[in-house]
Amino acid sequence: MRFINYIFTPNYPKYEGVRPINIYLLRMFYFLMAAFIATDSWKTLLTETGPWDHFKAMSFCVWAAYTTLGVLGLIHPLRMLPIMIFMIFYKSLWLIVVAYPLWRTGTLAGSPAEAMTRAFIGVPVAIIAVPWIYFFKNYVLWTKNAT
Repeated sequence: MRFINYIFTPNYPKYEGVRPINIYLLRMFYFLMAAFIATDSWKTLLTETGPWDHFKAMSFCVWAAYTTLGVLGLIHPLRMLPIMIFMIFYKSLWLIVVAYPLWRTGTLAGSPAEAMTRAFIGVPVAIIAVPWIYFFKNYVLWTKNAT
């Protein structure tokens, strides 16, 4: 019971008023970024031979860059919050602009977009992990307390 109270109670001095559960979830996402997306993107970038399709190369470079920066989130989860917001934004945008129209017309299943949709459909969990009040105070409103 004490642990439950701890993870759901805002921790003011240590996490700037953010609940520890949010910190743990953010660190989990940063770890998953490094373990899966960063390793796959860097492996592809370093082992690809021959000429690149410029859009494919750009995608892998963006994934390698943001996930590598996300590794810093393991140490500083709140400072690297913009990386999480970037991930949430691009995945949500892709789901709305690409996957939803295909799903609505019944052409998503079996399409090349189906696998990416499966990978991106978990974005609501990332949305839950973000301490939105902290984000708006520190990155949108830029209050005096912002670090």
